[in-house]
Amino acid sequence: MGGLFRQFLHFVFHIGYFGPVVMGVLDSSFLFLPFGNDLLVIALVARHHQGYLLYALAATCGSVLGVFLLDLAARKAGGSGVKKMAGKRRFDHLKKKIGEHGTLALLLGCLAPPPFPFTMAVVTLSALKYPRWKMLLVVAAGRGIRFLLLGFLALKYGRLVMAVARSSAFTYTMGVLVALCVIGSIISISKWFRRAPGRGAKPAEATA
Repeated sequence: MGGLFRQFLHFVFHIGYFGPVVMGVLDSSFLFLPFGNDLLVIALVARHHQGYLLYALAATCGSVLGVFLLDLAARKAGGSGVKKMAGKRRFDHLKKKIGEHGTLALLLGCLAPPPFPFTMAVVTLSALKYPRWKMLLVVAAGRGIRFLLLGFLALKYGRLVMAVARSSAFTYTMGVLVALCVIGSIISISKWFRRAPGRGAKPAEATA
């Protein structure tokens, strides 16, 4: 499984501007890919400086599309479905924390690195009927700022980035990250489909 995932990373790296779009969709939806698109954008910009703005734009578009797909599924599941998927205690905690500050929480999630629960923040806001257009606009702004900053760092420290990428320590670290991504993605997807409404129980009405 890890070998297949490494092949996937190799694939997205070599499809140019479509790579960050594909990675962004996956990273912002059901899969567990911490730093996946961040590292991809940095590596691409470090190697191809002239594509800086387009790589950042592609990664942002991918993230927005991924959030849109996640939002569709979460709104269909409703509050009860999301609560089953995330667990009552975690859902209630997130609902309390971000319910009154949804825009700020979403923006911070777009900018903050893991372990900030970005996916669960999106899912919770969707269950609370946060306006979809506003959600996508905030995600576009937050992710745009994030990838522009990462691309700028890659422009400034591109040689250092490429040197680190070729080191054995980086290769080992990426191997561990790939394994964690595979395990986390399997758990994330299995939880969603196992606990989603309609699989062994009738869906309840969405909570407000």
